[in-house]
Amino acid sequence: MVEFAKYFMQFACDESCGKCPPCRIGSTRMLEILERISAGEGELSDLDALRYIARGMQKGSLCALGQLAPSPVLSALQHFEAEFRAHIEDRRCPAAKCRALITFEILADLCTGCMVCARNCPSDAISGEKRQPHVIDPELCVRCGMCKEVCKFNAVMVR
Repeated sequence: MVEFAKYFMQFACDESCGKCPPCRIGSTRMLEILERISAGEGELSDLDALRYIARGMQKGSLCALGQLAPSPVLSALQHFEAEFRAHIEDRRCPAAKCRALITFEILADLCTGCMVCARNCPSDAISGEKRQPHVIDPELCVRCGMCKEVCKFNAVMVR
């Protein structure tokens, strides 16, 4: 839901005409906060800041875009606050959508050592011998998901 909220706030920033400060500044600040949260750098006070800015946008914006843009964020906070808290408190993304907060792991019991993932990894983060289970080096992994996409044995797990 954090990525969902970020997507809608990015749309609001892109479409804002910039005439009224509540919409122009509010949508930018909300997007900055959501980006921090999705990167695992958020703080609990950011949740209150999102609510405060959103209400200010709803009350002070001159057009429907500015008045309605914060609604998806407020709804996400209301119904999925636990997911936002997981990003902040545990530095993890339960939906496995925020690239900064996920890791890829190869399940040894499912890996056949076919080498397809290693050959397709853009950062050479996957090592292993042919016909032996492979391993992903989390320091080298750029979290692109290519390994999961090309694995025909579903041996790559996103955590």
